[in-house]
Amino acid sequence: MPHYADIVLPLAQPAYTFALPEGMTVKEGQAVVVQFGARKFYTGIVFGLHDRRPASPKIKSVVRVLYEGTVLLPASQRTLWEWIASYYMCTVGEVMRAALPALMKPSADSEQALSEEEFRPRTEVYLQLAPELRDEAHFHEACERLERRAPKQYAALLEIATAEGDAHLSTGEIARRLLGADYGVLRTLERKGLIRSAEHPRTQERADTRFRLPSLSEPQLRALATLRNAFAAGRTAALLHGITGSGKTEIYIHLIAGTLARGEDALLLVPEIALTAQLIGRLERIFGSRVTAYHSKLTPRCRTEVCLRLARSSGGELVVGARSALFLPLGRLGLIVVDEEHDASYKQSDPAPRYNARDCAVVLAHRLGCRTLLGSATPSLESWLNARSGKYAYAFLGERYGAARPPEILLSDTLRAARRGERHSHFNRLLLDRIGATLARGGQVMLFQNRRGFSPYVACGACGWTPRCPECNVTLTYHKAGARLVCHYCGHTEALPPECPVCHGAAPVPMGFGTEKIEEEIARLFPEAHVARLDRDSVTSERAYRGILADFAEHRTDILVGTQMIAKGLDFDGVELVGVLNADNLLHNPDFRASERAFQLLVQVAGRAGRRAEPGAVVIQTAEPGHPLLQQVVAGDYEAMALGQLAERESFFYPPYARLIALTLRHRDAVLLRDGALRLAARLRARFGRRLLGPMAPPVDRIRGEYLVGLLLKIESGASTARARELLREELAAFAADSATKSITVVVNVDPQ
Repeated sequence: MPHYADIVLPLAQPAYTFALPEGMTVKEGQAVVVQFGARKFYTGIVFGLHDRRPASPKIKSVVRVLYEGTVLLPASQRTLWEWIASYYMCTVGEVMRAALPALMKPSADSEQALSEEEFRPRTEVYLQLAPELRDEAHFHEACERLERRAPKQYAALLEIATAEGDAHLSTGEIARRLLGADYGVLRTLERKGLIRSAEHPRTQERADTRFRLPSLSEPQLRALATLRNAFAAGRTAALLHGITGSGKTEIYIHLIAGTLARGEDALLLVPEIALTAQLIGRLERIFGSRVTAYHSKLTPRCRTEVCLRLARSSGGELVVGARSALFLPLGRLGLIVVDEEHDASYKQSDPAPRYNARDCAVVLAHRLGCRTLLGSATPSLESWLNARSGKYAYAFLGERYGAARPPEILLSDTLRAARRGERHSHFNRLLLDRIGATLARGGQVMLFQNRRGFSPYVACGACGWTPRCPECNVTLTYHKAGARLVCHYCGHTEALPPECPVCHGAAPVPMGFGTEKIEEEIARLFPEAHVARLDRDSVTSERAYRGILADFAEHRTDILVGTQMIAKGLDFDGVELVGVLNADNLLHNPDFRASERAFQLLVQVAGRAGRRAEPGAVVIQTAEPGHPLLQQVVAGDYEAMALGQLAERESFFYPPYARLIALTLRHRDAVLLRDGALRLAARLRARFGRRLLGPMAPPVDRIRGEYLVGLLLKIESGASTARARELLREELAAFAADSATKSITVVVNVDPQ
């Protein structure tokens, strides 16, 4: 029997070794209570059991086991945590902080206080036949007595007896809430000794495996066969490349159904919480109670109950969630689907671990021997190249499902429209005419503007003064509701000044336009239309989000204005027109991925139009209609975009032809930060040579009062990234130990997005 346990705590620390008290039985993956430091008590996860006594003379003992009999972390998840900590250069304790719901990892200043904070699942009453009534003769005798004298009790007893839905008497339990009988009737049956009750944590009722699957078109059947053959041949990763509206979700559903029928678990990842509402409703119509949602907008109690229930499950679960769902304890994982796999939202930016859920899903599937399907209309260049080189299996869907046809895409020249007097506010005549015609036919319109707020900034018309955030080096965004100026980095808010504080002239005026301004102007231009806005400011809760989408789905809203939230995965049958108000701000970002991202976003938002029999149209307003990327969008030529961008990436040594590790140094003293960055750069350059770029100031070089300086490390394909991370860890440890630089915070971001 092992005497020691390596335990991970929710701290930025590695695992620590604790002694196991005499007689304590504990398994790897279980949660325990330990004392760490002089007074603090924490929840920890057992990562290893052994008999190797540590060198430390004082070894504290495990206090007690939590969630008796439940393994919170199967072996597959422990392996994933360790890989994430190694690859993304963080500690396994930081992975634990991200992976487990808050209520599952309480801490306190005493063991008693922690016990009071310990999560206790909600319980409910379950009923079953008394043991003596499981004999059919005794059961029929009891039924005969009740049928004549107490028909309500007779009906309730019969309902409990047939709970499992077959011809035999049920020996299992059924939740009291699922029965039609009054509680008083059930209490009487229990008092007579005909049924037994027990109270324990609520379970999830499961539907059978006879799913009503959607029918598939010939192209979908071919793609599904390709994927099934690849998985049957032992491939663990595949890319489903299908144009918008081609029916990728139907293929997901068929693969998920096969997984559940085998008693295995399936995980469907989506990039945004916003996408789960429509998708879950659709999946519940097919898979019923097997569908479980998991994302950060659920209450802490709900997330914890889901996690505990899945840890105790025997398989056959379907989880739909955002990137954090990757950490759920699915013990029989058979399939992971990553929808919209190209989306940057799969990458966590802060805090550590700064992991990419898509890449982690591929690693997890490879280690488990299960299957990962990446789906997108506009795959990331990394995934497309992996498929092209044969690393991933590949299936393509080039036709829209059913009678739907790809939308007509039109480029509208904003400069030409302005010269001809055909531009009204922020709308070209072409777009306004199309909106009017669409509304006259009873169709719906989506308008995309990639900036929220009323205006990106305000400025004094006399002297040019622009208000800036006192904590960040950015201008403040104007929100007309409440006349507020807001920093979208730190959340600083202030009122719009009644006059310019520099020249004491008139109040600063809004410059540029965001979604709020578009909503106001389009409502003024089309007063008969019902207009709504979908962005981070209008979606204050999940209920608000569902309400906006429900109104649009039921045609109570005619025009929906939004940011990227309207571009991803939404499916509405009435959308005949999509307008992109300013494509130019997507094309000229200082990022080597700018062209790829612009293509993906424009194609995705264009794909919301004409998804049923009625043809759709897309109007893209731009000052550069001849831009090669926009021409590729019009032609729907993903391959031309991909080959062109890959050639540039190879020439300039960027992913997928190199691995990037970005270092961001932060400090409130700009001089100390600059000197420290130069010192660290010199040390790293001695190790990595020309692979290191910087120091350099990022576009926003001060956030929340701290100045920022960046370094970028490029590791060529074929070189050992593990060795590079090892060398980098050594240098960062030395930098942190130096008294001159130890106050500088260094953030490491592997594979930055």
